[in-house]
This record gives sequence, structure tokens and C-alpha cells, in this order.
Amino acid sequence: MAVPVRRPRIRTTARPRAIAVALVFAATSLPGVARGQDAGVIDAFSRQITADLEADGVGGITAAVFKGDQVLWAQGFGWADPENRVPAGVRTIYRTGSISKSITAVLMADLMEDGIVTFDDDLVDHLPEAGELGDPPEGMVPITFRQMASHTAGLIREPELEGAAAGPIEDWGHKILASIPHTRYYTMPGTRYQYSNIGYGMLGYALQRAAGTSFMDLVEDRIFEPLGMRSSTFIVGPELWRRVAVGLEVSRDDGTVDPEMPAIEHQGRGYKVPNGGVYSTVGDLATFGAAVMGMTEYELLEPATRREVMTVQTPEDPQNGYSIGFSVRTVALEDGRTVRFVGHGGGVAGYNMYLVFEPESGYGVALGRNYTSGSTNLGEAGNGLLRALLEAAG
Repeated sequence: MAVPVRRPRIRTTARPRAIAVALVFAATSLPGVARGQDAGVIDAFSRQITADLEADGVGGITAAVFKGDQVLWAQGFGWADPENRVPAGVRTIYRTGSISKSITAVLMADLMEDGIVTFDDDLVDHLPEAGELGDPPEGMVPITFRQMASHTAGLIREPELEGAAAGPIEDWGHKILASIPHTRYYTMPGTRYQYSNIGYGMLGYALQRAAGTSFMDLVEDRIFEPLGMRSSTFIVGPELWRRVAVGLEVSRDDGTVDPEMPAIEHQGRGYKVPNGGVYSTVGDLATFGAAVMGMTEYELLEPATRREVMTVQTPEDPQNGYSIGFSVRTVALEDGRTVRFVGHGGGVAGYNMYLVFEPESGYGVALGRNYTSGSTNLGEAGNGLLRALLEAAG
């Protein structure tokens, strides 16, 4: 039986501000919104991005700074489509890559609040095929949803199946099931952090099984639609397609630029849907980040669940690691304050995106780029900008 869409949880009768955030990004750029100390930090960042793009001479970058559900600044730099001279703008759509994992994890948390699953459910209870995973360690213990979502399930990164990451998006579930017998354990579940793309693919498929509803529909109905993330999707229709940046794969060997592989991957990446299938804008990612922090009118998750989602789950270091769908690290600022950065990056053929936020202040940064290798390291740039904003704010 299909699980009904959760009714919107709005704190007031006012129009959800999260939707207003999404609508702000209808402009080409918002370079004059930031004020005071933020403006100086953002101006320096903008100059560096401009210089990097000129040095690379490939494509474009879109950047946004937000605080809670308010966009402080957003701007596109360079080209979304260099051949046709289409500039990158704040409405430009990119592929998010592994930021899709954060969305899958938040969906899991949302389903948990409705009693559909729990974080500590055994995976095989919802996905019996997981019993076919190879090389189980001696004394094997069951894998839980929490371990799948925190990369502590002990699975290898990719299935050892040719063509697993290729094929139309409609067949992604079949590719998951075909990949399971070709996926083996790397270590005992719960003992260490081991990043696994196939693990997240299996997690998404298990959530679909548990809810009795298409995984993509669950994300659309429970996250994208209530938050007003109208430029976020798994399957890009004609209206949104006009805004999708042309992906450009840059060779690390000789710098040649190839648009062919990114174009092919728009047709599907096999099993890589829950772990890499989302398209989005920096504005929608800002909305998502604000919702995870609990700073939107639509209450996506309850406070205790939000805290759990943003708490390190990996055993190596309680202050720095992977939570339920996010990377978390402790950062010491120049004035002696210690803060937490919560976020995720993503990279696929022709595209990179990065999202990071600081839950106490509500500051966050979202970045997107339509080429894979260049002068700007999006992770370093996003973390650096967020740190500078926090230090300037004092």
C-alpha cells in the first residue's frame, strides 16, 4: 500500500518563507543584497571566482550565500553554455552528484518520523536481497539503515558489475538488484567509515520498498514540493531543460574539454539515483540547507531528528566525520570560537556542486559548476567563504 504524502507542517498560517527563498532566485543575479560585513567578504570571493574562471576559460559557476531562509547574495559567473554564449545565472540548473545522498538521508529521517522505518531497522527486513552481499565477515552482524546512511555498513564503494552505472533512469531499481550479488563487504558493519555509492543506492531502494511508493515520488512529494524546490528533480522536463547548464568534462591529463559523456549521462546512470541523480540550483540547495537547520516555516524534520541527522555517526572521531547524510567537521575560528560545518559535495561527469552551512548562525553557502576540473576547488571555496562570513560577523 502506498504511503500518503505527509501533510505540510507549517508553524504559522503565513506563506512558507522557504518557498519565498526559491522565488527570490528568479532574478539573473542578486549582487547587491548583502549588507555590512558580509558585502566585503562576498566582494573578495567574487573577484577570486572571476579570476579563476578567466584562468580556466571553460564554463561557469553559480554561487549563493544564505542565512536561515534568507538569501543574502547570489550570482552567476561565466557561461552555462559557452558555445551559445548563455551566461550562468542564479536560475541555472546543475547536477548535484552526491549531494543526492543528503536528500536520501533526509527522506529516510522523514519516513522515520512517520513510523515507516527506524534508523536502526535491519536492512534485510526491507530488502531481503541484501543477504546476497558477498564476503560477509566472520561473526557478521545485520546492517542497519543508520549504517547505510553514515557509510559504516562496511560495503565497497562500487559494485563489481560491468554497466552498473549506465542505463536509463527508469531501470535504476533493476540495476540495484543486479548489483547486490556483485557487491561485497569491505569490513564488519559499524566498525569504520567506508564511503559506498552502492550502499546509498541500496538504501534508497529499501526506502521505496518500505514505503510502497516510488523513491523519486517520495522525494518530490516529501521534500521538493513542500519546500518549494521547483527547480529540483530527477527527470528534467522541457521547461527546466532550458536552464540546465551544458556539462563539460575536463581531462586532468591534457586539459581537453569533452561535452559528450555529460550529455550521455543525462539519459541515466544506471543504479546511481539515490546517491547521485538529483538536478538542482544553488537557490534550491539553500532552501534545503535552511530546512535541515530548522529555519523554514515548513518544518521538514522535528528538532530531535535534525540533531541526530547532523550528529557524527562514524567511529573514528566524534567531532569530525559523517553523520546521517552529511559531512560534519569542527572548525576553530580566529576569535577562538568553535563551530560545526555541515554539508556535502558532489561531482559527476561535467558537473560539481557543494553545500555547506553552520547550524547555530544559519549561515550557508551553495555552489555549482558545469565543468569538472579547474582553478576553484568548490569544497575549499565554500568552506573558506563560510568561515570568512562567520569571522566577519563576530
